[in-house]
Amino acid sequence: MPVTAPRPGTVTTAIPARLDRLPWSRWHWTIVFGLGTVWILDGLEVTVVGNIAGRLSEPGSGLPISSGQVTGIAAALYVAGACAGALFWGRLTDRYGRKKLFMITLAVYLGATALTAVSFSTWWFFLFRFFTGFGIGGEYAAINSAIDELIPANYRGRVDLIINGSFWVGAVGGALLSIVALNTDLLPKDVGWRLTFALGVVLGLVILLVRRNVPESPRWLLIHGREQEAEEVVSGIERQIEAQRGESLPRAEREITIHQRESIGFGEIAHTVFNRYRKRSVLGFSLFIGQAFLYNAITFGFGAILTKFFDVPTGNTGYYFVVIAVGNFLGPLLLGKLFDTVGRRVMISSTYLLSGLLLFVTAWLFGRGSLNADTLTACWCAVLFFASAGASSAYLTVSEVFPMETRAMSIAFFYALGTATGGISGPLLFADLTNTGRIGDTVLAFQIGAGLMCAAGLVAALLAVKAERRSLEDIATPLTAATAQATP
Repeated sequence: MPVTAPRPGTVTTAIPARLDRLPWSRWHWTIVFGLGTVWILDGLEVTVVGNIAGRLSEPGSGLPISSGQVTGIAAALYVAGACAGALFWGRLTDRYGRKKLFMITLAVYLGATALTAVSFSTWWFFLFRFFTGFGIGGEYAAINSAIDELIPANYRGRVDLIINGSFWVGAVGGALLSIVALNTDLLPKDVGWRLTFALGVVLGLVILLVRRNVPESPRWLLIHGREQEAEEVVSGIERQIEAQRGESLPRAEREITIHQRESIGFGEIAHTVFNRYRKRSVLGFSLFIGQAFLYNAITFGFGAILTKFFDVPTGNTGYYFVVIAVGNFLGPLLLGKLFDTVGRRVMISSTYLLSGLLLFVTAWLFGRGSLNADTLTACWCAVLFFASAGASSAYLTVSEVFPMETRAMSIAFFYALGTATGGISGPLLFADLTNTGRIGDTVLAFQIGAGLMCAAGLVAALLAVKAERRSLEDIATPLTAATAQATP
């Protein structure tokens, strides 16, 4: 369907509806692999750092650093970098486009990771942990906004959840790699951990090559006065899918009129998010803070808990983490479709509440001395099966319930605030609680995470938006939209 322009600066188009009515195709798999696989790298790197903390603190590692500095200061700096990067790159993503920024942020991430691998001093390691986070924070904003704008409405929920959950595929790889890196029969102490970072860089370069084939978001192009480019992108996608299926696609049902603007002021963005969509803002904050504290309650203390309370050797904690990581990925993989069929409100609230309640039960069993290393890991796995789907839905929620012009910045803001609250204070709080060796302190850590997760679930039960199988423009009308009407 051709794009018409009733007057200069205004365009009436069915492009959003044309994107949403597309059937799933090989082209959509290109989007998933080109944009989503970076979370695998993130999971690999974060897990490696946590699992090799003990080795880095040993004499001969090549770094004068303690295990506490790796899991405390370095982890907090990584998260601080991610929060700062999300805000910095998120604003640029809304202004200059999804593709330009997701290429730049991946390059920053890879460069910082490579420089981490050649760390020769503690300050150098800390500095590039911050800049690695700075790059990945931008990825969260650019990637999630691009994915939501390119994936059809009927599949958006499950695809978003699985892509965000793929972090844990990388976590499995990171845990297994750390086992190799900790084996001094295979690699010297000062070489193994460096090679794991270098491998992440190689995999990232492959993703960068695939990502070059991902187009700019047609929705972003429309709003910024580049409707001809948007038409070319969508027409090209339609031709590929029609050739693949051997039949014509049905006509799109809706048109929307856009008053094009080159940029949207930050004041207008803030007013839209915090005044016009105040309840949705409360929902976003609650979901991010709840999942951040729950994950910190478990993941930043799991190694110390296993070694202190169950005498698991440091070199074997990676095997337990593999089990936890598998449970994390299976949650979004198996439950993702239900977010598009059963619905957002039921699934978001239930995954948050179930994970919180299960962690309360785990805390009670742990406090009674009823668990061993294997059964505690099984309990964690059950908790995180639901928590991972819930945490992934937090990114889905803030990326689809605010207007197109604010999407990347909204993702960045809620991620930064929620993660700063739980991801910076969390490691410092929970590391202290789980490292004391006192059962009561670890129980308290579990209860804090569980309580905040349950609270977020109750907020979702009241405020979650019915966004399943709906167009982004229907969920939140673009700030530049004039009218939306059915195509005759």
